[in-house]
Amino acid sequence: MATMTSTDTAPTPDTIPAFPQVTWFEVHTADPSRATAFYGGLFGWTFEPLGEGYHGYQLISQGEGAAIGGGVADTGGQGPATVIPCVQVPDVAATAARAVELGGTVVVEPDKTPPGLTFAYVADRDGSIFGVWCPPTGG
Repeated sequence: MATMTSTDTAPTPDTIPAFPQVTWFEVHTADPSRATAFYGGLFGWTFEPLGEGYHGYQLISQGEGAAIGGGVADTGGQGPATVIPCVQVPDVAATAARAVELGGTVVVEPDKTPPGLTFAYVADRDGSIFGVWCPPTGG
């Protein structure tokens, strides 16, 4: 992953909340340039591409004191344009399995980024999609 600046406050393994919380959000789009121009123009956010191996993913910097971090994901037209909340959990695979037990579905199976961050996308019983994720030392 790219180096986070002092104004970016992505949680670390030692700051996993006692109760799962939304700690990240993603803007999924087939046109990242258009999305970054829009959100940058509207809110003054800046964007940092992560480079090779991240399929066009960009970190969003919302400035000093931002409550949560975010990113822009290039769907390549393979998914809907949407904003997805991401809940930090201690075990991504267990959370995805529990979602299925409760009548939800796994949209994207648990996977890891090159530095080891684990994530998955899940839908609730009505089809609303959200992400679950865990820092590199977790599940």
